Amino acid sequence: MQRKASETIVGNGKNMVEGFSTGMMGDIEKSIMKKAELFDSSIGRYMMRAMLACFYLTLGTGIAVGLADFTEQLAPGWGKIGYSFMFTWSLVMIIYLNAELGTSNMMYMTTAVHRKILPWKKALAILGTCILFNAVGAVVISWVLSYTGVFHQVSTDHFLVTAVAGKLAKAPLQIFVEGIFANMIVNIAFYVTMRMKDDAGKVLAIVFLIFIFAFLGFEHVIANFSSFSLAFFASGGHVPGMTVGAVVTNIVLATLGNYVGGGLVMGLNYSWLNNGKTSYVD
Repeated sequence: MQRKASETIVGNGKNMVEGFSTGMMGDIEKSIMKKAELFDSSIGRYMMRAMLACFYLTLGTGIAVGLADFTEQLAPGWGKIGYSFMFTWSLVMIIYLNAELGTSNMMYMTTAVHRKILPWKKALAILGTCILFNAVGAVVISWVLSYTGVFHQVSTDHFLVTAVAGKLAKAPLQIFVEGIFANMIVNIAFYVTMRMKDDAGKVLAIVFLIFIFAFLGFEHVIANFSSFSLAFFASGGHVPGMTVGAVVTNIVLATLGNYVGGGLVMGLNYSWLNNGKTSYVD
C-alpha cells in the first residue's frame, strides 16, 4: 500500500515526512523534501549547489567542444560525435556530486505541487532560485575558463562558436520543440538512474541517454547558459548572431520547452500515473 509524502507535519521549524510512496516515486518524494529542507535551513548552500551544477556542466562543455574542434581538424564531420560523447559526463558529475540542476527540478517541483508535498509558491521559489544560480555559476566558470590557454581568444570558426551561432539562428518554434525533447531526455536519465542499483549501469545509462539530445542538438536552457557564456568570453564577444534579443529569445523559449518536457510530460504525467489505486506503479 502506497503512502503519500503529502502526509506531512511541521515540527521544530522543519517539515517531517510521515510516509513516502514506494519505488521510484518514493525516491522522488524524498529528494523533494531534502531539497526543501536545504532551501529552508541554508539557502546559501542551496545556491552554491545550484552554481556547482553549472561549474560541472561548463567543464563538460569545455572538454566536449575542445575535443570536437580537434576532431573536426582531423576528420571533418566527426566533431559532433566527440562533442556528444564527452558532454554526457556533465550529467554524471551533476548527479554523483549532488548539484542542483534547474531542468531536473522542473520535474521535481511539478511533482511536489501535484502530490501536495509543497505549496506552489515554495516550489516556484526553489525552482527559480536554482535556475538563477545555475546561470550565475555558468557565467563565473566560463569567465574563468576564458583565461586558460585552450579558451583564450578562440577563433570564430571554432566548434564552440559555430555551434552557438547555429543555436542562435534557430526559429522560435524549433527552439521550443527541441526544448521539450531535451528535457524529456534529461529527466528520463534521472528516472532510469533511480531504478538502477549498479553505478556502472547508471553511468552507461546517463551517457547513452544524454548522447541523444547532445547529438541531435536539442535546446537545454541550463546547458545554453554554459555554452553561450563560454563562447562569449572565449571569443571576446565575437559570436555571429549573438545579440541580446537572440539570446533572450533562445533562453525564454528553451525554458518554456524544457518545462513542458520535464515538468509536464515527465513530472506531472508520471506523478499522475503513479497516483492511482492499482499495483502498476514505478
